[in-house]
Amino acid sequence: MAQQLREAMQRLTRNMPKMPNTPGGGSGGGGGNMGSALAGTMGTLIGAGGLGYFAYNSLFTVEGGHRAVIFNRLQGMKDTVYGEGLNFNIPWFERPIIYDIRTRPCNLQTLTGSKDLQMVTIGVRVLHKPNPNQLVWIYQRLGMNYDERVLPSIMNECAKAVVAKYNANELLTKREQVSADIRKEIVARCSGFHVLLEDVAITHLAFSPEYARAVEAKQVAQQEAERAKYVVIGAQSEKQTIITKAKGEAASADLIGNAVKRNPGFMKLRRIEAAKEIADIVSKSGNKIYLNADSLLLNLLSDADEKITKTVEDKKGFWSK
Repeated sequence: MAQQLREAMQRLTRNMPKMPNTPGGGSGGGGGNMGSALAGTMGTLIGAGGLGYFAYNSLFTVEGGHRAVIFNRLQGMKDTVYGEGLNFNIPWFERPIIYDIRTRPCNLQTLTGSKDLQMVTIGVRVLHKPNPNQLVWIYQRLGMNYDERVLPSIMNECAKAVVAKYNANELLTKREQVSADIRKEIVARCSGFHVLLEDVAITHLAFSPEYARAVEAKQVAQQEAERAKYVVIGAQSEKQTIITKAKGEAASADLIGNAVKRNPGFMKLRRIEAAKEIADIVSKSGNKIYLNADSLLLNLLSDADEKITKTVEDKKGFWSK
């Protein structure tokens, strides 16, 4: 900037009209005074320009969530890490380097094998940031794109190493433990590069199509086996019900037979109950019925009871012989 001001003043001096020479001895003195004044003005302008350039380039601002380190042309990287706000540096001799220390994501998806040799596609997301106290070390060894140089290889290696310790079904049933193991491995590896991790998560987990079909077939077979088991249990329960019902009917028949043998009036009671039920049904029907009363068990005053009694007595005599 000072050089540009100097060249501008030189062009201005060349374009200024020269003063005419006046007779007398004072002409030389007037020209000398004007040249001295012009040189003084140029010096003042050059000094002001240099001062403005120095003042403008000696200040730099560090925004929120950022930190700065300074490279010095004479001694290299300075050990001081500059915080947020207005900071000073020496123009031309020093150059500020601004780092973003806010948390940023890094995603990686890789194909690896499980303990039982099943191919697994796993996606891992890492939230990371640089260690603010080690920015000088990071710039000297890794540069500004430290995450691109360090994280992909570390995440890939740690994910494959952890997945190889589990079977395919364990990757699903023990997902939290797998995620914790991956986080532990990545944190241990990144600590040597002064990269801080805030979170490690498994965002995607998929198996090969062949394995997915095998798992689905296995689940279907298990469901069919469970269904068959319940069918067997239902059949056994139904069998037990039939046996119990048959036993009940046999016991009922024995009781009825014994009751008839001991008291023939039992059959009269049953005929009366059946007649009442038939009469109730016929009375509620809207149709007209003309049937034999004997067939409907309604002829309670006939000699049917005597016939039944006689039959029972005949049977008793036959068995007594």
